Amino acid sequence: MQHHSKQRDGEHGGAGVKFLIFLGLIILLAHAGYNYVPVAYSAESLKTEMHTAVMQGLALPGKMNPVDNVKARISRAIEQNEIPPDAIVEVKQNGNALTAHVTFSKQVNILPFGMYKYNYNFDHTATPTGFLLKQ
Repeated sequence: MQHHSKQRDGEHGGAGVKFLIFLGLIILLAHAGYNYVPVAYSAESLKTEMHTAVMQGLALPGKMNPVDNVKARISRAIEQNEIPPDAIVEVKQNGNALTAHVTFSKQVNILPFGMYKYNYNFDHTATPTGFLLKQ
């Protein structure tokens, strides 16, 4: 039995190049995730802290000013979560409800060497919910 092999010129040497392209894409995705995930995590942590501060501000006993207390708690959360210091914090009291609004913008390097920077915009308003508002 004879086996004749044909030369297939289009099938030679393509695996190494494809592997390098794939590896480059994986490195780019890892770099983007390494830079983006901490910023998104900090923003979500700030949201949680805002909701906690608003709820605890409503439950304050005595003569303490709930607006000042909530602002102080949110300011501490901003420092702990490495939020830009130019973040705008607004706390308002409407009747027995407190609302806290925080806005900031932060640039995130998605591609290496600053080739593409994503502008992460945070704009969140925390309002209390639950049994503290019912009368």
